[in-house]
Amino acid sequence: MVDLLSATAELVAIPSVSFHETRLADRVEADLRDLPHLAVERVGDNVVARTDLGRPLRLVVAGHLDTVPVNGNATPRVEADVLWGLGSADMKGGLAVMLALARAVREPAVDVTWIFYRCEEVAWEHNGLGHLFRDRPDLVAGDVALLGEPTDAAIEAGCQGSVRLQVTLIGRRAHTARPWMGRNAIHRAGRLLTILDRYEPRRPVIDGCEFRESVEAVAIEGGVAGNVVPDRVVVTINLRVAPDRTAPEAEASLRAMLDEVLEPDDDVKLIDAAEGAPPSMTHPLLAALRDRNRLDVRAKLGWTDVARFAAAGIPAANFGPGDSSLAHAPDEHVERSSLDAVHAALADLLEHGIDGATTADPA
Repeated sequence: MVDLLSATAELVAIPSVSFHETRLADRVEADLRDLPHLAVERVGDNVVARTDLGRPLRLVVAGHLDTVPVNGNATPRVEADVLWGLGSADMKGGLAVMLALARAVREPAVDVTWIFYRCEEVAWEHNGLGHLFRDRPDLVAGDVALLGEPTDAAIEAGCQGSVRLQVTLIGRRAHTARPWMGRNAIHRAGRLLTILDRYEPRRPVIDGCEFRESVEAVAIEGGVAGNVVPDRVVVTINLRVAPDRTAPEAEASLRAMLDEVLEPDDDVKLIDAAEGAPPSMTHPLLAALRDRNRLDVRAKLGWTDVARFAAAGIPAANFGPGDSSLAHAPDEHVERSSLDAVHAALADLLEHGIDGATTADPA
């Protein structure tokens, strides 16, 4: 078996900050083109490899190539059974597992599509998986999908959506020596923040997974000068949305919650919105992954690209090595045990499919 810790360290050593994934894409493409059982296509810095065995089901396994910017952790460092370094958890450990399985399992029980894509860590419009859905939907088609995001070998089912609103409250300027002649817009924001602070989160349970919504002020801007009563304040609010309601439904509920502080001259603007994805753990492939490996299942509270698959009608879940709480942190690391556990569970799914019968021929 491949030493997955060393394989991950090799990938960490190849810089791939968002928009600079070409070297890593070259490496992945070269590794996959050596494998005669896979048809490989490259679209920009997105690399897709597929089996075509005529199986009744197709599993898509996807992972992003990019990392966030370096934070003193560019050089991989292995200590005992732990690898430290940028992207080790998010998500070069997942990529190493994908490459190892793509090489080893030559006749899987399900057809497999391996997707390695660029620019997941930056704005929505740059996302390589999104570009494939837009330009080459044939390459991302499947019956179920797994994203190799770090879950520490548990299944994080579905994902929550997100809505961001920008609220502008209006006041009237005046000199701070005569504040009664104006109206302080920043003071008005106090009532709005109180409403957000007393929000009781919805916690719906879907397919046995408890999601937890949240409403948070994430930015506030206001002020003119040290001796001026401010006439304007802007508060940006982020709502995390459980997948039992749509982003527009959640936006409407948030606007209704803010109504009591809004006045005719105020403004509420939608900045962005992303739909969530249901858990879909009733799909036979996802159920087989869970049951045969006795995996813990929990809700994914953040947003991930499983939502892109869900929007296309493809059930999806997050499953990968590494602790998601370490993603983007200067002490990011991944443990050998997590890599091995994810590899073993995915190998079982590829080799045995839904019913457990061995039809695969691992190398």
